[in-house]
Amino acid sequence: MSGTGSPTDGDVIRPYGDTTDDGMVQLSFTLPLPHGPRAEGAALQLARRMGMERPLLVHSKPVGGTGFSFFVVYGAVAHAVDLAQVVVAERDYPLLSAKDADAAVRDRLGRRLVVVGACIGTDAHTVGIDAILNIKGFAGEKGLEAYHGMRVVNLGAQVPVGDLVRRARAEGADAVLVSQAVTQRDAHLTNVRELSAELRAEFAEPERPLLVVGGPRFDPSSAAALGADRVFGRGTTPGDVASYLVHALVPAAAPAPPVPAGAV
Repeated sequence: MSGTGSPTDGDVIRPYGDTTDDGMVQLSFTLPLPHGPRAEGAALQLARRMGMERPLLVHSKPVGGTGFSFFVVYGAVAHAVDLAQVVVAERDYPLLSAKDADAAVRDRLGRRLVVVGACIGTDAHTVGIDAILNIKGFAGEKGLEAYHGMRVVNLGAQVPVGDLVRRARAEGADAVLVSQAVTQRDAHLTNVRELSAELRAEFAEPERPLLVVGGPRFDPSSAAALGADRVFGRGTTPGDVASYLVHALVPAAAPAPPVPAGAV
């Protein structure tokens, strides 16, 4: 890493374990083997084949009965990260307070935003969607139900994609919010792509509601690939979502008129 202090875009960095740039990482995984010396040897071999140098098995235990073993391995990797090639989804709109979001909707839209939310498919984990929509909110912020400028319809868990699309039509939704926690066999990606396709089939593009997706396993940079308008990852708060909805759905404020020459 060049220079001192915080890394910059021109820097190449390596993981930090005991000393700067030592490349030390900790890796955890499960193997379908009964716990014992053979399983531990297999874990160390896997770590070496993944490029870990001098791997040290620091923890192992049987899991899921007698046929599986869990491991934690510690060792050095030769790989580095070029910060100039790191691409992330940056927030390209201002973060608004609830008061400012409500004022923008009232003054520049003249009606309430309609938000329909659900967990789709077989996903029964409503913690995420409730954290964003319910009035109790998350991380000290009240959910969208507390916003005067928004009307929220929370359909809950295990909502079929077709039912959600029909409800979005019936409610005149401006935005459809979907939370997905179940990720086995990439079910969360499949569900979102299906929902995106059905929304586009049901709505002409000018009237199509925004598709906003969230969940701990989503990559925020994957919106285009999934057919969504915005993807939020872990740690998202109601304020993050509300600010995006205002940014995307509420007309921009008109610029202030120029001051005439010579005016005081």
